[in-house]
Amino acid sequence: MDFEIPADIQKTLNDLDAFIEAEIKPLQAQDDNERFFDHRREWARTDFDNDGVPRADWEALLREMRRRADAAGWLRLALPKEFGGQDATNLKMAIIREHLATKGLGLHNDLQNESSIVGNFPTVLMMRDFGTEDQKKNWMPGFLDGTKRLAFGLTEPGHGSDATYLETTAYRDGDEWVLNGMKRWNSGLHHATHDIIFARTSGKPGDPKGITAFLVPTNAPGFKVEFFWWTFNMPTDHAEVSLTDVRVGADAVFGPPEEGLALAQHFVHENRIRQAASSLGAAQFCINEAVRYSNERITWGKKLSVNQGIQFPLVELHTEAAMLRQMIRYTAWMLDHKHHMEVTHLVAMCNYRANRLACDAADRAMQTCGGVGYSRHMPFEHIYRHHRRYRITEGSEEIQMRKVASNLFGFGASPDRR
Repeated sequence: MDFEIPADIQKTLNDLDAFIEAEIKPLQAQDDNERFFDHRREWARTDFDNDGVPRADWEALLREMRRRADAAGWLRLALPKEFGGQDATNLKMAIIREHLATKGLGLHNDLQNESSIVGNFPTVLMMRDFGTEDQKKNWMPGFLDGTKRLAFGLTEPGHGSDATYLETTAYRDGDEWVLNGMKRWNSGLHHATHDIIFARTSGKPGDPKGITAFLVPTNAPGFKVEFFWWTFNMPTDHAEVSLTDVRVGADAVFGPPEEGLALAQHFVHENRIRQAASSLGAAQFCINEAVRYSNERITWGKKLSVNQGIQFPLVELHTEAAMLRQMIRYTAWMLDHKHHMEVTHLVAMCNYRANRLACDAADRAMQTCGGVGYSRHMPFEHIYRHHRRYRITEGSEEIQMRKVASNLFGFGASPDRR
């Protein structure tokens, strides 16, 4: 059994590093773009006078980064070849995501708005697997050139993890569908052209069947962004949305009618393992920076790092990161070779532990570096605030633990206690 990074993936990492040095770092350094990454970052990125959404110059910089990454062949790495990608495996993407996050804050991989030189395009794959031929023809070019942008409207004011209890409804009226309801944490709506709205079209509350997904234009009459939720990590793109007698045609139905939740969950495993890898990389960066600082900091005539009170907490975090690294890579490899439902409990283990580790490592790095670690002149507070949300979004850690427990105690599939 070989635990070394495969040679082709190591070459990709080396080539990515060269691209970052040649193209991305110079872009970050010009025109005071460092303001988006140093102690000014939250203010530079956030239009506080406009609902707290991202500033136009911040998003323009991200677009230029993505343009360069796409021209170099990196942005679409994970996409199928038919969409200009390279069909990167889950293992390859996990290793890349960890590698980029271990570099720390930077234009190469900030993850605000899922920003990275190696992109994550779940909506492209959703359209490929669930869209009609007409929808694919209409949507695919726009996805890739940025003229069509989808937000995701599943969560509601009264329902988060319990998605089968949606109160948003849709009913047929001749050749049209009429939607009514509310959506919360409807991400991406500050610039989305359309919103995927999940609405109950049949059945009763709690039924997994009877929920249909619709592609709703954000400029449709009755579609209203009430406000944007300000969050622990700003800027925000998380809207509160109301739908009042919003009418769409039959061509707005996205995926099989009544089976909308299958669409919502289709790529959850791939997204969660990549998220886990990013959190692991962020945790390792915090550990590395705390070690570096403690080796350089002199207190009472000696290095801070000679104190076991400094060493031992970082040793524990570094050890957990090493164990988690092998778990994430094993699980990513399993996703490439098994049906994804066979490893759902492994994905859940990786996801909740890595997200928690990132927060623990950022907190310990602050403590190790003292007052300067607590300041915004070091990156730990930003990393903590960003990765703290992953312990709630895309399945809270309690939901992940329930998946593991279901497997462990035999409530779902056959228990696997290895």
